[in-house]
Amino acid sequence: MYKYHCLNAISKSGLDIFPETYEAQETMEYADAVLVRSASMHEMEFPLCLKAVARAGAGVNNIPLEACAERGIVVFNTPGANANGVKELVIAGMLLASRDIMGGIEWVKAHAGETDVAKRAEKQKKEFAGCEIEGKRLGVIGLGAIGALVANAALHLGMEVYGYDPYLSVDSAWSLSRHIRHVKDVNEIYSQCDYITVHVPASENTKGMIGKDAVQKMKDGAVLLNFARDILVDEQDVMDALENGKLKKYVTDFPNPQTAGKDGVIVIPHLGASTEESEENCAKMAVKEIREYLENGNIRNSVNYPDCDMGKRGSNARITILHHNVPNMIGQFTAILAGRDLNIADLTNKSRGKYAYTMIDVDAENLEGVEKDIEKIRDVLKVRIIS
Repeated sequence: MYKYHCLNAISKSGLDIFPETYEAQETMEYADAVLVRSASMHEMEFPLCLKAVARAGAGVNNIPLEACAERGIVVFNTPGANANGVKELVIAGMLLASRDIMGGIEWVKAHAGETDVAKRAEKQKKEFAGCEIEGKRLGVIGLGAIGALVANAALHLGMEVYGYDPYLSVDSAWSLSRHIRHVKDVNEIYSQCDYITVHVPASENTKGMIGKDAVQKMKDGAVLLNFARDILVDEQDVMDALENGKLKKYVTDFPNPQTAGKDGVIVIPHLGASTEESEENCAKMAVKEIREYLENGNIRNSVNYPDCDMGKRGSNARITILHHNVPNMIGQFTAILAGRDLNIADLTNKSRGKYAYTMIDVDAENLEGVEKDIEKIRDVLKVRIIS
């Protein structure tokens, strides 16, 4: 029986994927896995039994990845599961920035009940006029699951699309329309595009990447959109650019005191993935990742350990080992098995930075003591036998 705990409300359509061999827990004290959305885990104490954390979403800044890795806890996310919901809101953000739709709506609300509201609206509407996005240039920085969808959708709306991603994956490349102009220098997007949307992960390398220098290279009157992470943009530099007229609008999905209610800023209350479909997709994907790891040992979409897949476990016992990525680990593992006359049916090892993962299928029924022997090896973080 596996046990799981939800730190946030998780869509029932996802939880329903758990079979009867899984049991929900009120706390994480005895949990094998935790599902989380936005709850911060940085100050939490993790029980020794915890093996996996699945974030029902893409961003994982609410999870202490290094601390989890050192405790042998695999952290998963759900890339692409909420991509369509975010894509649609990015398109909406461009439209809101192009035409003063919200200003017009608020004017009508303020004059509701007036008998001549229709006549007055015809005279007033010029105050809310704007431009169309067809024929304009959109720059997409980051062509992952969301960025690729945004780029393709913008093409269908008649925009000219520039894309920048030095780490473009093969899968993303296949999903992109051939009509998207793939640029090798982000400065080309800054200088050429009327709208710029950023879709890159938050890291020390990307923190504040849209700052004063980037803004100064942008076209006068450009619109900047941020539906990825708030820390990607130096918002004080953006506020200065709005004040001096360098930027026309800043559209962000991350409210804070610096931007909320300020002129030229359209702040949305973090609604990017807040659709019924996105929440269901994320929950389903997170549950499937947990099940695959607990039942077969396979790691898919981890953010702190390497992805590793040996398929569905057969009749053999499967030994899974999370460890530091240092020399001679495989030799030590196989030596222990050889010393017990255990035959290795299959073995795979993957590494990611300072961490590695080894899976070994063994032709044996009695593995008593093997787990404890492997745990004694220096730099081993967690051992699990699935049988």
